[in-house]
Amino acid sequence: MVYIRLFCEFFKIGLFSVGGGMATVPFLFDLGARTGWFTAQNLADMIAISESTPGPIGVNMATYVGCTVANVVGGLVATLGLITPSVIIILIISAFLNKFSEHPIVKTVFSFLRASVIGLVAYALWQVAKVTLFNGSEIMPVALIAYLTMLFFMIKFKKIHPLLWILIGAAFGMLVM
Repeated sequence: MVYIRLFCEFFKIGLFSVGGGMATVPFLFDLGARTGWFTAQNLADMIAISESTPGPIGVNMATYVGCTVANVVGGLVATLGLITPSVIIILIISAFLNKFSEHPIVKTVFSFLRASVIGLVAYALWQVAKVTLFNGSEIMPVALIAYLTMLFFMIKFKKIHPLLWILIGAAFGMLVM
């Protein structure tokens, strides 16, 4: 029964999280709240792990949740549930897109889809920021603000590989602890 529920829950997430892995985050917050499979703090950890490991973040998080709930088979079932809608939709769209890609209605639909993705990602950012940067009513520590600010400007102007910043963040976190 848990496998069917995992597949169905992640099928719905895969069906409606248009725009990539970060678009799954609002749905995962809802899933955790409804099922009790994980907390908001667990989700923040999942995002950090999923961003730090190879592969698409949505697939990594589906696998992580599935493995947590029902071991390796659960991870496979959740991942399959997440990717199945994409495979079906891509097969359908590819049959028609070349023919209709320049149609004004199609262009308008894609414009609104992109706007939806921005809204979903912004919401995901806010949810992760609340869990990561704020601890209850306490404002984040000064060291975290300093690191976050430095990271933003270094990525914007220095174009250093993100993996280096992940490693620096881990080291920085151990030093501050």
